[in-house]
Amino acid sequence: MGKGGGCVPSKKKLPSIVADDAPREVPLATENNTATTAAVSDNSALQSTVLQPIAKLKIFIVFYSMYGHVEGLARRMKKGADGVDGVEAVLFRVPETLPDEVLQQMRAPPKDDEIPEIASAAELAAADGFLFGFPTRYGCMAAQMKAFFDSTGQLWKEQKLAGKPAGFFVSTGTQGGGQETTAWTAITQLAHHGMLFVPIGYTFGAGMFKMDSIRGGTPYGAGVFAGDGTREPSETELALAEHQGKYMAAVVKRLYQA
Repeated sequence: MGKGGGCVPSKKKLPSIVADDAPREVPLATENNTATTAAVSDNSALQSTVLQPIAKLKIFIVFYSMYGHVEGLARRMKKGADGVDGVEAVLFRVPETLPDEVLQQMRAPPKDDEIPEIASAAELAAADGFLFGFPTRYGCMAAQMKAFFDSTGQLWKEQKLAGKPAGFFVSTGTQGGGQETTAWTAITQLAHHGMLFVPIGYTFGAGMFKMDSIRGGTPYGAGVFAGDGTREPSETELALAEHQGKYMAAVVKRLYQA
C-alpha cells in the first residue's frame, strides 16, 4: 500500500479490510463478557503476527558447466548458503550457446533438468547476492557466461545490481590454467554494475594451506582442477565451495541487517 493520504474512513462503517481483520466479539451473557472479548482480541492479534511469512534473503548461484565440475561446486555452495539462518540459495544455469552436435563431439554430458536455466538477465534483480561460476577459457570466463553478462545491459542502465555483493568460483584444466586470472578478468563485469566483489581471502583457515594434495581454489574464490575432464572435484575443493556459500550468506545478512 502507498503512503499517500487518502480519504478518512467513515466512523459508521469500517473499510472491509479493517472489518475482516478486526477481532470478533463473542456474545456471552456473563459479567466477564468485556474481559472475554479483550482476550479474543489479543489472541487474534497474536495469530495474525505468527502467520506473517518471513522473507528469506536470496543468493542466486548462477553458473555455466560443460562437464559438471563447476556444477559440483555450485551444489556444495548452495548447501553452505542454505545452512545460514534467514538465507536461501537458488541454482541457475546460463543458456548454452553451442549447438547439440558440437556438444556431442566434445562429449559433454547432458544437463541436469533439476537445475533450471535462468530465463533472462532481468531475473537477477530479485536476488540479494550472487555467486557466479564458470570454467576458464584462456584465463577468462567461458563464452557462455560472457554472453549472459553481455545481456545485462538494461540492468546496468537502471542500476538494478548496484551495491549488491557477488563472488566467483571457477574450473581450470591445470594448476597454471587461470584459477586467479579467470576471477581477475571477471571483476570488470561487477565494476561496471557497481557491485561489490566479495573474495573469500583465507577465511577457510588451514584448508587454504594444505600442500599434501592437488587443490583448486584461491583467495578469490573456490576452484577445481578438471584435468582432461575426467578428474572429479576433491573433497577439499568441495569443502571450500561449501565454505564460500556459507561465507557469502553471512556477508549478505550483515549488509542487509545493517
